[in-house]
Amino acid sequence: MNNEEEETEMTKRTLGGKLTVSAVAMGCMRLAEAKTAPDRVIGTARELGIDCFDHADIYGGGRSEALFGEWLASHPEERDRITVQTKCGIRRGCYDFSKEHILSSVEGSLRRLGTDYVDVLLLHRPDTLMEPEEVAEAFDRLERDGKVRFFGVSNHSPLQIELLKTAVRQPLIVDQLQFSIPESGLVTSGLNVNMKNDESAVRDGGALEYLRIKGITLQAWSPFQGGFFKGPFVGDREKYPALNEKLDELAAKYGVTPIGVAAAWILRHPAKMQVISGSVSPDRMREIAAGADISLSREDWYAVYLAAGFRLP
Repeated sequence: MNNEEEETEMTKRTLGGKLTVSAVAMGCMRLAEAKTAPDRVIGTARELGIDCFDHADIYGGGRSEALFGEWLASHPEERDRITVQTKCGIRRGCYDFSKEHILSSVEGSLRRLGTDYVDVLLLHRPDTLMEPEEVAEAFDRLERDGKVRFFGVSNHSPLQIELLKTAVRQPLIVDQLQFSIPESGLVTSGLNVNMKNDESAVRDGGALEYLRIKGITLQAWSPFQGGFFKGPFVGDREKYPALNEKLDELAAKYGVTPIGVAAAWILRHPAKMQVISGSVSPDRMREIAAGADISLSREDWYAVYLAAGFRLP
């Protein structure tokens, strides 16, 4: 940030009860593709009170981490004010939770980010060949060497987390899962318990309830996408006419834009989720951040859910 810029205070979340961060995090996957200069994109995030930045070693082929590292090099005073999170485990053609890959991946991320440590390291996608003991050895070394402060996972089921915990001694403070209004199986299955319909299918092992019980923070990725890289639903009136009509209505009611309502819908849930916003548009980032300042009523939350085409039994 420039000296004349003032950071806005944003609603906070505490990851796994350990690390206090902004309710909205900036996902840096598209940083290498941004039409706006990375310095302005990251600077806008900081002005809005966003202090958590989500990376992965594969984002932009490593370029996204490198661009963030360039910003950090020119703003060294910011390092202790922000949370830097990255992920590892995805290789071309396979997933790899071996001790060697975890350690080498973190070294590469630290080099590109230009920092001595990351605040949070997540295992990106489950590796079915994973040996919990190997992961534990890697985590122990990274913690001992001061290169990683906290650990977590991404796209993991409750039993996969429990399997890791048979050897990993550090608390896993985060599970990053896809969650948005149209992609809300995490809540839909819980609302259709004991029903014989498609919406009652439990495809995540009861992750939402498990994470709440264990005090693990759910980070919602692709919060404004209609599905797995299916494109944004906000403004898509052909595929989501009723949902966009309801978002428009509530945007007017709460004094934000429709995408702000979509962010507020996630943040309203008592699971205290964190929104991982992948936008690299300063204007859109402002709209999303505004959603962290409002709290939808129970009636409005359910009205949005129903407008997305779901039913209550």
